[in-house]
Amino acid sequence: MKRREFINTLGAAWLGTTVWPLSASAARGLRQARVVVVGAGFAGATAAKYLRMWSQYQLPVTLIEPNAQFVSCPTSNLVLGGSVQLPAITHSYENLTRTHGVTVRQEKVLAVDPERKQLRTASGQIPYDYLILAPGISFDYSRLPMAQTDAARERVPHAWKAGPQTRQLARQLQQMRKGGVFAITVPPLPYRCPPGPYERACQVAWYLKQHNPTGKVLVLDANPGITSKRALFERNWAEQYAGLIDYQPNSELEAIDVDTGTVRTVFDTWKTDVLNVIPPQTAGQLALDTGLANSEGRWCDVDFVTYESRKAAGIHLLGDSVDSGLHKSAHIANSQAKVCASSMIARLADAQPDPLPVFANTCYSYVDDSSAMHVANVYRYDAEKKDMISAEGGGLSAHPSEEEGADARSWAKNIWSDTLD
Repeated sequence: MKRREFINTLGAAWLGTTVWPLSASAARGLRQARVVVVGAGFAGATAAKYLRMWSQYQLPVTLIEPNAQFVSCPTSNLVLGGSVQLPAITHSYENLTRTHGVTVRQEKVLAVDPERKQLRTASGQIPYDYLILAPGISFDYSRLPMAQTDAARERVPHAWKAGPQTRQLARQLQQMRKGGVFAITVPPLPYRCPPGPYERACQVAWYLKQHNPTGKVLVLDANPGITSKRALFERNWAEQYAGLIDYQPNSELEAIDVDTGTVRTVFDTWKTDVLNVIPPQTAGQLALDTGLANSEGRWCDVDFVTYESRKAAGIHLLGDSVDSGLHKSAHIANSQAKVCASSMIARLADAQPDPLPVFANTCYSYVDDSSAMHVANVYRYDAEKKDMISAEGGGLSAHPSEEEGADARSWAKNIWSDTLD
């Protein structure tokens, strides 16, 4: 599949989704079902929208999200480079209600009671018939308790959930002393991406090249090597950012000193001026608290035809919390949401869900303010292995380009629209 064909593979047609004709009894059944979606990121918001659309607006859907606005992780690294401002990647949930009739409630779900089929929030209990959890990620500070203090949160932002910390980290970069060191710690796989750590290194280096050319980006990677687009990043760093990016693999973080900016890894100790610690990650805390984690205790197993939890019948899981072996990306989350919505509508309409779902994933990385590169894959469900398997197709950029930078902007606009409008 060619690169440009990936840019618009976000809609229902890519999944082979069918909108079933609804009998009077099926429509009545849909209207009586209560579906609640928790989490309004790329997975949850997409699921809520498509449940409404594919039920021909018969199925009532409530979407619960603690944040008032949607802030996009894809392209958020560009805020650090200075080519994008936070308002440009911040979006409203209004169209989900105005256009699609989704009931959006701004509050935090405190607990799930699977037996009673109800949620607990600060305002009371919320009953459901069908529940979709899209709680994103949580951060595992078990080995880094010093990074969890109030002082650490203020001085060492992760900016891995786009929003105020993104702006805070950009401000720290702008205020860094001449010749200073901006350190990024990369956790072991798997982790949410985007924002991508290696794209972030490029954006920080781009900023330094323009405003602080004697500064340096120190990348302390717990992994044995760059985990995505490796050859492309290595070549770009050598050609565009020679002397600006110091990449250190096998450098798992052991301790930090917030006051001095000192970082200790398994092999070395480093003194830094700005410290961007990206902690190890797990499924969203709500999923873990509900007992949905797999044997490893970090992520959640699902049936990839329906996205129903393998631990709790009637609860579906989407997005970064899912242990799929695939990228924890916005495109994957958006695709999973459509598979889940399609299968749920099929079953409510007394039809069979697609037994062999297929979807694509594209991840772009900007290397400066205008040029980007991509990796893309197609995934097909293998019924025998009960897993999503990489299929033929997809590909990798030959090199970064401004043309792909334009494609990346189009992709971002498309997925924002597909998720929220």
